[in-house]
Amino acid sequence: MIFISILTLIVAKALPSLNIKLSPIYFTRISAIIFLYAGALSLNTLYIQSIGSGIGIYSGFFHITQISQLIEFFLLVIGSMILIAWPLLQNNENTSKIMNSYSTDYSLIVIFSTLGSCLLISCSDLISMYLSIELQSFGLYILSTLYRDSESSTSAGLKYFLLGGLSSCIILLGSGLIYAYTGLTNFESLYSLISVLEYNYILQGLSLGLILIVVGFLFKIAAAPLHNWSPDVYDDTPTIVTIWLTIMPKIAILILLLELYTQIGIIGGDTKLVINTNGYAELLQILNLSTISNISNISTQSLNNIIGEISMNLLKNLLLISSLLSLIIGTVVGLAQTKIKRLLAYSTISHIGFILLALAINTEQSIDSLIFYIIQYTITNLNIFLIILALGYIIKIYPNKNNIRSTLYSGEEKDIKYISEFKGQFFLNPLLSLSLAVCLFSMAGIPPLIGFFSKLFVLYSAVQSGYYFISIVAILVSVVSASYYLKIIKVLHTLPEEEDTNYSIEKETISTENLSQTENKGVITNSKVEVQNSILTNFHSYLISSLTLSILLFILKPTLILNSTQLLSLSLFNL
Repeated sequence: MIFISILTLIVAKALPSLNIKLSPIYFTRISAIIFLYAGALSLNTLYIQSIGSGIGIYSGFFHITQISQLIEFFLLVIGSMILIAWPLLQNNENTSKIMNSYSTDYSLIVIFSTLGSCLLISCSDLISMYLSIELQSFGLYILSTLYRDSESSTSAGLKYFLLGGLSSCIILLGSGLIYAYTGLTNFESLYSLISVLEYNYILQGLSLGLILIVVGFLFKIAAAPLHNWSPDVYDDTPTIVTIWLTIMPKIAILILLLELYTQIGIIGGDTKLVINTNGYAELLQILNLSTISNISNISTQSLNNIIGEISMNLLKNLLLISSLLSLIIGTVVGLAQTKIKRLLAYSTISHIGFILLALAINTEQSIDSLIFYIIQYTITNLNIFLIILALGYIIKIYPNKNNIRSTLYSGEEKDIKYISEFKGQFFLNPLLSLSLAVCLFSMAGIPPLIGFFSKLFVLYSAVQSGYYFISIVAILVSVVSASYYLKIIKVLHTLPEEEDTNYSIEKETISTENLSQTENKGVITNSKVEVQNSILTNFHSYLISSLTLSILLFILKPTLILNSTQLLSLSLFNL
């Protein structure tokens, strides 16, 4: 469905007759409808009886399951919501042409990227996995440089492309190692091989390949210590692009990591001790390969379980280390941020730490909490960026004629970059400010909002599994991270005349200088200095209100999401 829609939109844009008659803003609206219709088709496949055990398509390159279809439906619905956020501007003819042109390109590129995300969720082969992640990534690279008139956007896209290409090379290297040592690329075949393989050089190469693939994916989701690109790219790209980068690719990659890690964990089993024929436990001797002396007395099945346990521990330690670093770095470095999107980037890194902690534990309860955390993070983060976009459409529209500071939206519309720009917005836009405050409280984990329950479930599963140290660290960073969320809320409720900031002074100085220079040249007119108006669409406002109510009133009706996540986690463990 999505592929056919891409071809149709390309043909519609290429034909001069349709391109003239069809307003480019309709491309965004049509793309949103395409996502909704494709999501309905994905949901409709759940009525197929054989989908419970999975259906292989395209010669086994993709495997359709209930989990993949439900996540694909969720992904497409979120994508349609993001597309609705594109502004409808009422300005001069030149500005309309520029914005509409970007609107057409934006809708086509996000469809390409979403197609890669949907394929990545359902992939069951190393080849299809790499092609899907590249299809998703190349769309994001182009999306980052969509506003080619903006120097910062071009710089961010170039940085994203170079570092994203590096992570893709790591994934490709890991896939090549697995194929070189095993001669297999299909996931099910690799799972079967691990379950019957004795410890030798093949298992060593397979483990190294899996670790490289996981490292490459951790790079792409900006998990620490592979996070340095994230704040720079998110801050330099326009908000309408940042909202896509922070949500869509992370969902697909996390679900793929969930499937891979869960399947390997099931192979490893829960074996902790192995009793030989003499009645002695020899697990420590087997794990320490230099002291193996009586391996012949151990059954083949027990040995295979231990081999799986060794592979499992390597990946588990990797995820735990990345989780711990993400929690600490995302919180501590976020305290020093003055730009809103950089702060949200470090906030995302901290939330990735919670998700990786739940993934590393690998129990039914932790996987349940992981899926629930992904859902709440997506809803809350989406609403925050929608509110930031709405405030930008309302208060940050400047004319290009006077060159008042560098702009992101082709010189016409300016993003909110600094936290200080929210000053006093509660008194000007109280409903949007209250909605933003609710979302920030949820991010901080304040009860009874949905963000509190997501962190509670992850921490509860960690304590139940004996991860006390990292649970204490997660609690501490949650308390500390609440301070920079409260800083934004404080700025929202601060009157503009009560305090001043360096950015406000700088902006006012630059604006005064540019205006005075223009006046000296005798160019300025009344029409040129008028602030251009933008329309905050009704659906955009309705979407913000609906998401805010879902965050605020989750405690009144939690069963819908909780029951769904429990069923998904149980199906992953084949129960």
